[in-house]
Order: sequence, then structure tokens, then C-alpha cells
Amino acid sequence: MRLACIAVFLSLWPTLLAALEVEEHRRYEGTGSRTLRIISTADLEVFAPVLEDFHADNPGLTLDYAVASSVELHRAIRDGARFDVAISSAMDLQFQLVNDGYARSHRSPVVDALPDWARWLDRIFAFTTEPAVVVISTERFAGLPVPTTRQDLIDVLRDNPERFRDAIGTYDVRESGLGYLFATQEARATDAYWRLAEVMGRLDPRLYCCSGQMIDDVAEGRLALAYNVLGSYAAERVARDSGGRVRILRMTDFSNVILRTAIIPSASGDPQSAGRFVDRLLAIGLRDAPGDWALPPLGETREIARAGFGPIRLGPGLMVYLDPLNRQAFLREWVNAIEQQ
Repeated sequence: MRLACIAVFLSLWPTLLAALEVEEHRRYEGTGSRTLRIISTADLEVFAPVLEDFHADNPGLTLDYAVASSVELHRAIRDGARFDVAISSAMDLQFQLVNDGYARSHRSPVVDALPDWARWLDRIFAFTTEPAVVVISTERFAGLPVPTTRQDLIDVLRDNPERFRDAIGTYDVRESGLGYLFATQEARATDAYWRLAEVMGRLDPRLYCCSGQMIDDVAEGRLALAYNVLGSYAAERVARDSGGRVRILRMTDFSNVILRTAIIPSASGDPQSAGRFVDRLLAIGLRDAPGDWALPPLGETREIARAGFGPIRLGPGLMVYLDPLNRQAFLREWVNAIEQQ
């Protein structure tokens, strides 16, 4: 009977994936019978090297990797989808899953090596620190002062509306979990956020779900700038841009720095293999130098801290803006600023 149930589940797996809005999907076939199912917000372009490395060391294990938005990932885990590892850049949604009992505990020597700020109750684990950055088109900014603060950016946009109308990209925070996290944290930290949002709103900004799409549109000349994209994705794109069409700006007045985190969902069918995979992620995150992998290590926090910024903290404070009333109020103000008629 147990084998029959497993067979039914495996036959339904493509259907379960189809129920999600999966952006990318890849399998690394193993020689054994076990499959480690991973759901993640990290694009295959940047995450494939760690999957290939882990699979090379565990050839008997099949890896099934699905890329989804942070909101889709959050919903899937709450609905009981049988993923073994969940990886997300939306720290608040991940922490809410842990707080609501949707994650297993995991302990190991590499977990013990993490700094306290990179884990919570041995159920959520950070393995990167990634700042939000502004990406600009060098061609579209030709002859203009390059902004270093939000007030500088406000001034440039106000003074050159014809150059930036319909050419600014930012997250649709109603749909993007990471975008919502960036926006709420920035609104808490600096009054300039709402002034900038109103200025962008008067210029008919384009709204996106994901960093990668925004950065590509800057590189291809469809946007003059993309606001608050992941620095790791931007750096990877700049490395491929031999023409110098894209430039990364870090605002010096305030910088959001997120922790990309992993959890082992309570519904995991193979928590032992999931623990090994999480340990591999954490070992990569604890490496001393960035190396060839596109996602930055936890150690880059030191460089960010020297600039006066630290990562968003793991803790109950992350859930303040997930409260339905707080979320409704924030989104109402955001819509009024960004979607001006």
C-alpha cells in the first residue's frame, strides 16, 4: 500500500508543479530512488553551480529544483506542498512560516558556526547578505549627475521628467514579496522613501515582479533605471555586459540588506537529505571569499557594515507589515503614490 501511495504521489508531481506559477524547473537525475525537492526564488542562472556541486557529491539523489516567486513559495509551503527545502529572499514571509510552525529544526556543526544574526531557533538559516541597489543605463544618464542619495535621485528625476517618463522600473509590491519587504523596511528607515515614490509615480513607472527582468530591461535600453534590485543579480549582469551599458549605484543615505534564507518545511519527506543540502548552502555562505558563485557570502556583511548599514534582522519585527491591517494601510498609501492619475 505504501509503495502504491508513493507511486500515486510521483505521478501527480508534474500536476502539483503546474498548480504553482513555476518560473523555471530543472531535474538532476540520480542513480537511486530518493528525490530532494527544492522550491526557491533564486534563478537557475545564479543557483545552478551549487546544485551541480551538491549533485556531484550525492549522485544517488535526484534533485528537483523549482523557481517560483516568494509569494507563490510561501503559499505552497502553507498549503502543505511536499518540498524538502524552501529558499527565499523574502525574509519576512520565511520567518512567518517558521513562526507558524511550518519549518523543522535542524542542528549540525555548520549551523553552530553561523553567527547568531544568521539563524533563528535552528529553523531558519541565512546564507547570503545582499544589498538592494539602483541599476542605471549609462546611455540614458549621459550628461546627468549620478545620484548617490535618494534626495539626489529625486532631484534628477524632477529636473528631467522627459528623460525618465515610462523609463523607471520598480517592484509591484502587491505581487512581489521581496519588493514588499524592501519597501516596508525602507519606509521605516527613511522619510525620503515616500517622497521618492511620489516623484516616480508622476513619471508612469513600470512595475515588475522580479529583479532579473528589471535589470535586463535597463541593459537593453527599455529602462533608464531600476530601483531596489538585488545587488547579486545586478553584479552578475554587469559582469556579462562588456559594453558598459549598465552601472550599479549604492545609495549612501540608506541601504536595505537582506538575508537570503533556507528552511526545511515540516512536510519534507526527506529531512535528512534536506539537512545535508542546507549544510552545503551554509558552508558556501560562510566561505571567506566570494569565489565563482554569483550569490555573495555572509562575510560581505563586514564590508556593508563599514558603510554604516547592517542586514535586516531575523526576528518577530519582520512580521509587523504582514499583519493584514498594516499591509492594507501600506498598500493603500503605496498605490496612491505610485499609480497617480
